[in-house]
This record gives sequence, C-alpha cells and structure tokens, in this order.
Amino acid sequence: MRLIYHPEAAAELVEAAEFYEARSPELGERFLREFDAAVAEVQASPALWAVVEGDLRSHTMRRFPFSIYYRVSGDELRILVVKHHSRHPDYWRHRLAD
Repeated sequence: MRLIYHPEAAAELVEAAEFYEARSPELGERFLREFDAAVAEVQASPALWAVVEGDLRSHTMRRFPFSIYYRVSGDELRILVVKHHSRHPDYWRHRLAD
C-alpha cells in the first residue's frame, strides 16, 4: 500500500518529533518509531480502526497523545492529519477537500 502524506500532516509529524526531542534526548525518535508502528498497523488492517465520518478513519497512538486521520483509496493510504489530542477537534477539516 502506497503511503501519501498531506503536506500539513507531514509538517505536524515533524513538529511533534522536534517538540519531543527538545524535551528529552531520544524522545523524538521514540515518537517517530511509535508513529511508524501505528502506520504499519493501519496499512495491515485499514478497515479495523475507528470511523470519523464517511471514509475517514483514525488510529490513536498508544504512548503519545496523537491520532492519525487517514483515508484509503485503492492501494493508497492517505494520511490527512497527525492530531494532538489537545488541538481543537475541527482545525483540520479544510483538508477533507484535498
């Protein structure tokens, strides 16, 4: 399954990793490893995770307060949002049209 990141989701991922790395050595790397593991789980079973609305689903990371919002289209997994749980619930909605 081909992985595609919305540009804002990619920026959110980098921002989160940099935030954690600035807090504690290697914490940013642990965040990225968990993120990669979560994406692998989604790729293995994309229909398993919670429906947000329509064809949009989310996977909640286990050790960090983030959810990954994604869509599957054919053989593509499109990651639209890497959302920290404290963010406003709808800040990302404009991405649905992308």
